Amino acid sequence: MFDFLMTEEQKALQQEVRDLVSWVPRQLILDMDAMIAPFPRFFLEECGRRNLLGLRFPQEYGGRGLKWEDEIIAIAEMSLVGVPLTCLYSLVSIVGECLVQFGTEDQKQRFLVPTIKGEKVCAEALTEPRGGSDFFGATCRAERKGDHYVLRGQKRFIVGAEGADYFMVYARTDPDAPPRDGLSCFLVERDETVEVKTVYGLMGARGGGTGRVLFRDTKVPVENLVGEENGASKIFYRMMVPERMTSAAGCVGASREAIEIAARYSTRRKAFGVPIKSFQAVNFKIAESLIKLEAMMSLIYVTAKAIDAGVPHGRMRRMVSESKKFATEAAWEIANNAMQVMGGIAYTNVYPIERFVRDCRLLSIWTGTNEIMNLIIQHEYYKELQMEVKGKRNVELDAPEAYNEEEKVYE
Repeated sequence: MFDFLMTEEQKALQQEVRDLVSWVPRQLILDMDAMIAPFPRFFLEECGRRNLLGLRFPQEYGGRGLKWEDEIIAIAEMSLVGVPLTCLYSLVSIVGECLVQFGTEDQKQRFLVPTIKGEKVCAEALTEPRGGSDFFGATCRAERKGDHYVLRGQKRFIVGAEGADYFMVYARTDPDAPPRDGLSCFLVERDETVEVKTVYGLMGARGGGTGRVLFRDTKVPVENLVGEENGASKIFYRMMVPERMTSAAGCVGASREAIEIAARYSTRRKAFGVPIKSFQAVNFKIAESLIKLEAMMSLIYVTAKAIDAGVPHGRMRRMVSESKKFATEAAWEIANNAMQVMGGIAYTNVYPIERFVRDCRLLSIWTGTNEIMNLIIQHEYYKELQMEVKGKRNVELDAPEAYNEEEKVYE
């Protein structure tokens, strides 16, 4: 992020994450992309050993009590190791948010504490085969039977499913209620009734253990219900903050590296007797990418500050959606600009640009498609538009015929 805005403590945190990123074996990244690496549990264990998981959460549970402003710095730096590892790292922030905001003390001790230590691996089971954007149309069912619930159904595209010890699952507990009022949230521990199938041949973002999860009459103790029964909509709306902020921040480091790799290449590669950076067709793409990168960083940074400052939920929801949409689309354009600058060699695996392109394509789809981001952005903005701002100048009247009411026809 912007080093001139960072405190000394934030710079020290950034260096800690850089040290971790430097520790990650090169072969792990290659083997994950080739889908031949086992689930990288040791990576999360190392993150936990270095106390780099759950940075925003209270120290009493193993976190550092930091802010979003700090976490985006860590995630931006983490993204140099690629989308899959960054996503696994961010899952602790996502699932942990649920536990911190809505979990009981018992749940925090049994799940949050060992997750921050890197001793337990978590995953969020949200998407279903019948739909992704239509979250409240979920058909996974949980039926109360005395001191437990019986969970039936399946989820898919679940990152980390292969190695997860437990899942944060949304399931329908009242089939007769309106879609938004009939879901509950559970912490589901893995046992023989939880079947995980890693069946996907992914275009990119490989090696993170993405799979389908089937719950076959899984018994979930009542004490693993998070929040109130049928009250998961409140949890879901809160969870979209860490989901989308981690997605946005995860675009920064990879985008920066794509620009640097392409720019360095343009100083070495010659055409017509001169380095190709001499041509506007090349150097303008670098300039355009830099603008997108710094605009992305600015929006993410201001949104993080806004969350930390406690802006109203609607405004926060809009800004988070703007950050996710802009950052993921900018990352895609930056990766493609880098490939265009470098030409055919970037289409091979001699450079990591082709992996960046494959990985980036997913980012505008997951954690809510960018079309859903547009829906949220306009919805929240129109709500804000109806609110009067005391003392604000009415610029609509600054026109010569502003008071010609006969010309203002609205129907």
